[in-house]
Amino acid sequence: MPETTDTYLLLRAFVDELVRCGVAGACTSPGSRSTPIVLSLVRDGRLACWSHIDERVSGFFGLGLAKATGRPAVLACTSGTAAAHYAPAVIEAHEARVPLIVLTADRPPELREIGAGQTIDQLKLYGDAVKWFFDVGLHEASAERMRWIRTLACRAVWTATQGRPGPVHLNIALREPLVLPEPLPAEEPGGGGRPAGRPWVSRAPAVPNPGAEGAALERVVEGVGRGVVVAGRDERGRSGATAAAAFAERAGFPLLADPLSGARRGGAAIAHYDALLRDAAFAAECAPDLVIRIGDLPTSKPMRQWLARLDGARQIALDPEGAWQDPASVVGESDAIDPATALASVLPDEPLAEPGWLERWRAADAAAAGAITATIPEDELSEPAVAALLADLPPAATVFTASSMPVRDVETFWPVRDEPPRVLAHRGANGIDGTVAAAFGAAGAGDGPVVLHIGDVALTHDLGALLCAPRLGLGITIVLVDNGGGGIFDFLPVATQADAYEEHVATPTGLDFARVAAVFGLEYAAPATIPELRDALEQAVGGAPAPMTTLLHVRTDRTENVALHRHVWDAVAAAVRAPR
Repeated sequence: MPETTDTYLLLRAFVDELVRCGVAGACTSPGSRSTPIVLSLVRDGRLACWSHIDERVSGFFGLGLAKATGRPAVLACTSGTAAAHYAPAVIEAHEARVPLIVLTADRPPELREIGAGQTIDQLKLYGDAVKWFFDVGLHEASAERMRWIRTLACRAVWTATQGRPGPVHLNIALREPLVLPEPLPAEEPGGGGRPAGRPWVSRAPAVPNPGAEGAALERVVEGVGRGVVVAGRDERGRSGATAAAAFAERAGFPLLADPLSGARRGGAAIAHYDALLRDAAFAAECAPDLVIRIGDLPTSKPMRQWLARLDGARQIALDPEGAWQDPASVVGESDAIDPATALASVLPDEPLAEPGWLERWRAADAAAAGAITATIPEDELSEPAVAALLADLPPAATVFTASSMPVRDVETFWPVRDEPPRVLAHRGANGIDGTVAAAFGAAGAGDGPVVLHIGDVALTHDLGALLCAPRLGLGITIVLVDNGGGGIFDFLPVATQADAYEEHVATPTGLDFARVAAVFGLEYAAPATIPELRDALEQAVGGAPAPMTTLLHVRTDRTENVALHRHVWDAVAAAVRAPR
C-alpha cells in the first residue's frame, strides 16, 4: 500500500513541523476519513491532544486554548458536516484575532459530487473567515514533497500568527485504505527536518520601532489639555495594559479600560465609566479634546455612544494590526503601531492635562463607587455583586465571562485592581455559543485556575462541553448565574411583547442544574449569600489546579435584576450631580 505509506510519511513530517513551530496542542473528534491525520497527531508524542465527542465543542476548546496561550491550536475532523460544525469557532477566531489551524479530512476528487457518503463541498468552506485556505492534494513522499509539506506546515502557522492573527484552513484529501498494516518506516525521504529542532522555515516577528512609534504619538499629545485613553479587549498580552496605565497616570488622562484589556489599574483608571456616561450632563461636561484608543472597542454601549457623539474631539486608534474598530466612523487617525511601545516612549515628566481634569473624573468615579456600594446589599446575592466579587480572584486566575449580561456586569462593576485576574470572553462575534468549551480550553493551557462566569441559557447552549471535565480530567469553577432565562433581553424593548416574549425570547431552560452536575460528575454547591460564594470560590481556586470541576449555582431573579441595575444608574447620576 505505497500510497497509504506516503500519506502517513507526509503527515508525520507535517505534524513534526507544527510542533517545531510551537503550536499549543491539537483537538480531535471521532471519524473515519480523518484517521491518518488524528493518528499522526496523537502518535507524535510531543503534542498535547484533547479528544472531543463533537466538532463544535472541539472548535471552541481550541479557541479557548489559543486565547489563553497566544499560540495556534490545531483542530482535526473528518469529512462532511463535521467540518461545518467548526464554523462558529472559526468565525469567532476571525473576528477576535485568534490563531487556529483547521485540518479537515476530505474525500479524494474522484468521490466528490457523485453521491458518495459523508461528502460535501469543503473547498473554501469558511469563506472569508479564514486568512488562508489550501486544498492539500495526494502526493508521493519524495524528498521534494517532504520539503514541500514541511514548508506548508510552517506557512500555515506563520500565516495564522503573524500580522492580524486568525484561522487557517487546510483541506486534506485522503484515499482508502486509511490504516497502515505495518509500522511506518523510521527513515524519512530527504533526511527529515532541520537540525536542533528548528522549523523548516523560520519567521522572525516584527520588531517595534520605539523611536518612530513614540514620535508619531508625541505629535498627537502635544498641547492636549483634556485627553482620555480608552482601552478595549486585548487578550494576547499585558504589556499594552501596563503601558497604558503608566502613560495615563503620568499624563493626567483618565483611563477608561474594559477589564478585558487588563488595563483597569493604576491611579488614572476610572472603573465606573459605564454608569457615569449614562448621565447626559456628566458625559457633556467631561468631553475630551483627544481620545487615544487601544485594543477593541469596549463592551459598554454608553461608552460607544459617547465616543460617537464627541464632535470636535480628535480620536486616534493605535493597533499594530491595523484593525478597523470604528463603527461610528469617528476615528480620524488609525496608526498600525504597537501601543505598548508608543505609550512607553512618550511618558511625560509632568502632567499634560489641564489642572483638575483627571481629578474631576476621579471624584465622579469615587461618587459612583459610593452610590453603587450604598445601592447593592453587601451580603445579598445579586448579579452585579457576583461580577464584582470575581475581581478579587488572584492574579494567576483566568475569568472566562460569557457574552450578554455577565460580560456587561464585569465591565460595569469591576473595581480598579493593580493585579487583576485575566479576563477572556467571546467578544469577536459576541455570541454565547461555545463558552463552556472555550473555558475548558483555557484550562487546558495549564496557566492557573479558570473560573467560568456564565448564565443559564449560555450554559445550556454548550451543555455537551461539560464532558470535558470527566473525559479530559480538566477542572474549572463554574459560577452559574441562573435567572431563569436570557436576562439581558429584559432590558430591551422586546420585553414588552408579552404574548411571545417569555417562550420565544427569554427562553427559560427549566433545567435542574443539580441533576446536570450529577450527570456530568461535577461537584455542586448553591451558595445563598455573597460570603458563601466567596468562601466557595476561595476553596475552589485557592490551591493547585485540581481535576475536579465545581458548579456554583447562583439563583437570581430577572425582574429584580433589571430594577437593581436601574436603581444603580439613578443613584450614580444623583451622586455625580450632588455638590462636592
